[in-house]
Amino acid sequence: MGFNIVLIEPEIPNNTGNIGRLTLASGSILHLVKPFGFEINDTRLKRAGLDYWKHISVKIYENINDFMSINNDKNMVYLSSSAEKSYYSIEYKDDMFLVFGKESVGLSKDILTKNSDKLYKIPIHSNHVRSLNLANAVSIVIYEGLRNIN
Repeated sequence: MGFNIVLIEPEIPNNTGNIGRLTLASGSILHLVKPFGFEINDTRLKRAGLDYWKHISVKIYENINDFMSINNDKNMVYLSSSAEKSYYSIEYKDDMFLVFGKESVGLSKDILTKNSDKLYKIPIHSNHVRSLNLANAVSIVIYEGLRNIN
């Protein structure tokens, strides 16, 4: 049991390291789509992932087209603060792809437009907060998914 966690153009190595550890803990696979805002051997990435990094199942793609051409037939949902539907309403399934955008701007307009029927958000109950930290958002969605499947 587990998910496929997709980070499109992640920028912050500490977030990616924490998400890597989270994917291992949840029995999930981490998919990283270039370009990255760091080098894959960045010490901050490894430090955040602790000594677990060597056990994490990671797939790396050269760009979004590479990722989509390999995975276009997969069951995907996209997480965005601009979505209307809550992540509570996702019909979670084993092996589902949970797709997250980069920290600074989220998912591209192109991805949002092409997948408007598969967009979900984590509700934020304050006008003073635009978005959540990426690693926190991924953990919220993964564990809600695991709760639903179990």
